[in-house]
Amino acid sequence: MRIDADSKNLNGDRMREGTLNAAIVGLGWWGRNLVASVQGKSERLRFVRGVSKEPETVRDFAAQHGIELSTDIADALGDPRVQAVVLATPHSLHTEQVEAAAAAGKPVFCEKPLALTPAGAARSVAACKRAGVVLGIGYNRRFWPSMREQKRLVKSGELGEILHLEGHFSNENSGTGVFSGWRESPQESPGGGMTGTGLHVLDAFVNIAGPVARAQAQLLVRKSLPAPLDTLSVLFEFESGVSAMLGVVRATPRYWRVHAFGARGSAEVVGEAETALVLRLSGEAPKRISFEPTDTLRLELETFADAVAGSAPYPIRTEEMTDTVAAFDAVVRSIASGGWVVPESAGRRPRPQP
Repeated sequence: MRIDADSKNLNGDRMREGTLNAAIVGLGWWGRNLVASVQGKSERLRFVRGVSKEPETVRDFAAQHGIELSTDIADALGDPRVQAVVLATPHSLHTEQVEAAAAAGKPVFCEKPLALTPAGAARSVAACKRAGVVLGIGYNRRFWPSMREQKRLVKSGELGEILHLEGHFSNENSGTGVFSGWRESPQESPGGGMTGTGLHVLDAFVNIAGPVARAQAQLLVRKSLPAPLDTLSVLFEFESGVSAMLGVVRATPRYWRVHAFGARGSAEVVGEAETALVLRLSGEAPKRISFEPTDTLRLELETFADAVAGSAPYPIRTEEMTDTVAAFDAVVRSIASGGWVVPESAGRRPRPQP
């Protein structure tokens, strides 16, 4: 973590106390959820400053949580108390805000997607690398015990060679008025349900199978926004040779499923608040393993704080962040073209389309 001379002593004292002082930029529905997950509960991260373009709507919330409020991110970046920045802002702002935070020497935790384009994601990663600051990303379902157990099973080889993945994440919140209007904008949230929910499944896929080689997507719309009736279906081929299918239905009740199929067995994670993993091994009866609910928002922010303190690297690597954005962009372009699309992955030669 880079610290300017004026704030060196204060920040050093705070870090020795083990609590990272952060600013929350964006205090909409999700930003408030992030604050509530740690404020007064965590000994590793607390919010001391908030930035909102609509301060009157969040003034009481900020006061309740002891957060100094302003309307300009520059105020937070210039505050010597602020050691890190958490972004819960419109997606199109992420790249410039990550770059600004990194230039100020502040580690950044950015809600997904990191960017809307591969070029934007690459800029964010490069800015943090140049500044020597930690970059975290908000794929909170990575922190479910069930998803971590699934990854362990894959990595251990217990399932055999991984051949295929299937995933589905539906979220009926869309169109209910829970989200800010920008979240329903095709410019801010392209690809139907891909940006709001599908990205979490795509991140799970990348975590298991690596970068995507090509994607073909279909978005069917029966009723447009603000209360959409649409379905998204995507086929993936990964550079590792794994195939995958992803589905999203924005209007249907919440549902999560990520299933990894190997040559000797499969591991299926199902559920939301209380998740379970169903393990199927050749020649054995299926085994269902249940997991207690976990506050993944608190866990991901505390893990970010630990990475800033140097205790351990943030578990989602920057290569995975950019690979996911590249695959996401390929899905959006495939919806428009109707054909297979090769992701624009930096440093990789695109595979020829058939």
